[in-house]
Amino acid sequence: MKREYLDFLKSTETNEPPKPARSALQDLGWQSFFAQQIDIEDLAKTPPVRVTEVHRNGLQIVGDNIDLMIPPGPEATVGDWLLLNQDQPDRSQLLERKSLIQRRAAGHDRRVQLIAANIDTAFIVSSCNADFNVARLERYIALAFEADVAPVIVLTKADLVTDVGDYVKKAERMSASVPVICLDARGEQPQSKLAAWCGPGQTVAFLGSSGVGKSTLTNALAGSQKIETQSIREDDAKGRHTTTRRQLHFLSNGCAVLDTPGMRELQLTDVKSGIANLFSDIEELTGQCRFNDCSHTQEPGCAVLEALAKEEIDVARVQRWRKLIAEEQYNTATLAERRAKDRSFGKLIRQVQKDNRK
Repeated sequence: MKREYLDFLKSTETNEPPKPARSALQDLGWQSFFAQQIDIEDLAKTPPVRVTEVHRNGLQIVGDNIDLMIPPGPEATVGDWLLLNQDQPDRSQLLERKSLIQRRAAGHDRRVQLIAANIDTAFIVSSCNADFNVARLERYIALAFEADVAPVIVLTKADLVTDVGDYVKKAERMSASVPVICLDARGEQPQSKLAAWCGPGQTVAFLGSSGVGKSTLTNALAGSQKIETQSIREDDAKGRHTTTRRQLHFLSNGCAVLDTPGMRELQLTDVKSGIANLFSDIEELTGQCRFNDCSHTQEPGCAVLEALAKEEIDVARVQRWRKLIAEEQYNTATLAERRAKDRSFGKLIRQVQKDNRK
């Protein structure tokens, strides 16, 4: 009895009101953005659930006392929120997304691949070794900017190099608005250095090549070793695929963490504004060119070429900017062509079906 009184006295002396208990949905990343899309009366009939894994034969979903696989139906990706139709799960309603990370599918397929939805922060992970590649990191940053996701560069394996300063400087030069964190993925550093982005109700994702430590970082945040990890190849610092699918994990503090497989190919499409945000200094110069349709390669009065001549901007950075713009324009155009063909084909099918019913 004495201990209970002292505990009460201590709490009143600090003048700190007790923190309200988190709901089961809040522990899964439920936010007011999603709650505003539904009526309170519909909660019991169609309870909100979150997609944690996507399989060929269905979606793994979790909710308040819900953990099951439903048949394919909604075009959802990991991190999406659904209103579960308990009678016909394949007709569950997809809630509006807060953010969406997507890329052009690898290979020659002219399709968009959904990577993750409703992510608040993207930790873009790279090792302090041969894996470090400025051009690749810029692609991830542009992808995050376009998706309205806050990017953070995380440099791992800092314990394996004598001086990480060069890696940090190169990372910091990419964008003044992208924080750079350097750490050892093992131990307590991830929990302390990434805590600012991993609060209750937040959803974070680790993006990057294989072997950079994404699964190790997820384990470190969770305080467990549930996710299998592998070492890199010593000859070329290339990683081995450990994570084979995207999976959402939930921490005890109410933060959701997405671990992703390494992406061998990251083709950008529909990321014009993301590239503009990443290269904001160069984009600002383009508005000062003499001609509105300046290609920034040979025209007189080109502000970009003038800045290059004065060595005010980096040549290699401008070349990467040009390459990303050209790739984005090509991929966006080819995907638009694919969508147009799909619409035409769908219209033809519907007309045939209509004729057959007559």
